[in-house]
Amino acid sequence: MDDGSARVTLSRGQRVALGVLAGGLALAVLLDAGMAVVTAAVVAAAVLYVVGIGVKLFLIFGSGEARVLRVAELPPDEALPRYTVLVPLHREGRVLPALLGHLAALNYPADRLQILLLIEEDDEETAAALPGVLPPACTVVPVPPGGPRTKPKACNVGLGMATGEFCVIYDAEDRPDPDQLRKAVAVFRGSPRWMVCVQAELQYWNPWTNWLTRCFAAEYAVNFSLFLRGLDRYRLPIPLGGTSNHFRGDALRDLGGWDPYNVTEDADLGIRIARRGWSVRIMDSVTEEEANSRLGNWLRQRSRWIKGYLQTWLVHMRSPGALRRELGWRGFWSFQFTVGFAALAPLLNPVFWVLTAIYLAAGPRPIEALFCAPALYAGTIAMIAGNLLLVLAHMAGCMERGLHGAVRTMLVVPLYWVLMSAAAFRALVQLMRRSRRHHWELTEHGLVPAPEPAGASAR
Repeated sequence: MDDGSARVTLSRGQRVALGVLAGGLALAVLLDAGMAVVTAAVVAAAVLYVVGIGVKLFLIFGSGEARVLRVAELPPDEALPRYTVLVPLHREGRVLPALLGHLAALNYPADRLQILLLIEEDDEETAAALPGVLPPACTVVPVPPGGPRTKPKACNVGLGMATGEFCVIYDAEDRPDPDQLRKAVAVFRGSPRWMVCVQAELQYWNPWTNWLTRCFAAEYAVNFSLFLRGLDRYRLPIPLGGTSNHFRGDALRDLGGWDPYNVTEDADLGIRIARRGWSVRIMDSVTEEEANSRLGNWLRQRSRWIKGYLQTWLVHMRSPGALRRELGWRGFWSFQFTVGFAALAPLLNPVFWVLTAIYLAAGPRPIEALFCAPALYAGTIAMIAGNLLLVLAHMAGCMERGLHGAVRTMLVVPLYWVLMSAAAFRALVQLMRRSRRHHWELTEHGLVPAPEPAGASAR
């Protein structure tokens, strides 16, 4: 599976290309053309940055016409097939009782439901939190030790035991819509066979904990309520979110499950689905999660996401020609901007921040050595306008989700982007270190007390 796996970071062709690039840069320095190379690189980065922002804004503001899949009538019990729920867990003793309560609340017949709790064999914390009697349909599945110790590896163990016609992933802190499985069945039954996955929307139930959770909730609002809907509208490849992905079980097995070495196995799987000529759609159902409220925890999680996007881009770009043939030109360029640029942008941001600081401190002369005046000012205007529109998009996401109190917070969302850049450089360093390349940095859950469900006191 090495050709389609992140187990190997760079293919032979990619290593050769990187070597040629390094050799070309060294030659330019020897020929005293270093400044010309720097200028060309900065210009190329500026063009990429402007185009990347433009593509994202096009999809965000074009999402209004997206036909998100909605269910008018839930199927009755007798029409429901067997459904498998995979729940990978690692050191989740703190949130396990609440999770079991939400799983028990799923509106699905227990005799047609298979819930597999995937727990590492040496995870004493989670095992100790298990109740004496599990809710109906729940089974504990031990995940053998050994590398890589990742969520996709655990999911593959569960997939080998899955008996359902359909399959879904839930994380430890998830609070899915109780009717979500029935809605997914209705959507699959009313869709062609090549529609093999539906992604439910993710929201955070604790956006008001602090400034960080406000920004995180706004980011999710933009991504799931606007950006992914834009991809859906134009039938472009959709990098899946890490939870609430519903699959046709036979198609998932045909794809070989998840790449155990990719730390954003969800995004990778979404691209592999598109390369098969199949599709992912967005479903009108919500799963609530806990937004990270502590900076260190957030940085670890975000570093893992960006590292996984870099892995996914490198894996699928091992053969650009094949990728272009399988996705088509539109899908190919969409992949470059939704996956490649998403990982590259937070690495590029500090470059432009530094150039801006130099301009403000020393005037235009040092910067004009890199750009001709028309290019400098046209690019500056485009980048400022693009970033202002991104702020507006975050405000629109807040309004879409009813997070009206967070709209003012978006005026300082560029500070959140600074944190994303810190996480991106951390991810890059990890990707270059063999010992950390496939390391799964665990996200700690249960940091914020969950609100009591409506009606719980009366019950």
